[in-house]
Amino acid sequence: MDSVTEIKKLIKIADILEHIPYSRTQIYDFIAAGKFPKPIHLGGRAAFWIEAEVCAWLEAHINAEREAA
Repeated sequence: MDSVTEIKKLIKIADILEHIPYSRTQIYDFIAAGKFPKPIHLGGRAAFWIEAEVCAWLEAHINAEREAA
């Protein structure tokens, strides 16, 4: 597969909360403020995030913290 047709891994909010020390409410507040990747809705109330986008967000925050120190 080339990069255009690469399959993205989708994760749920529970997966995010296992790795990021914020509450569900805080994550949704960050989304509303444009500070966290937006979920994808595939029907009904199910919301999923692209794992690579969440990992990139976390990596950026780690790098920013280390540079500030």
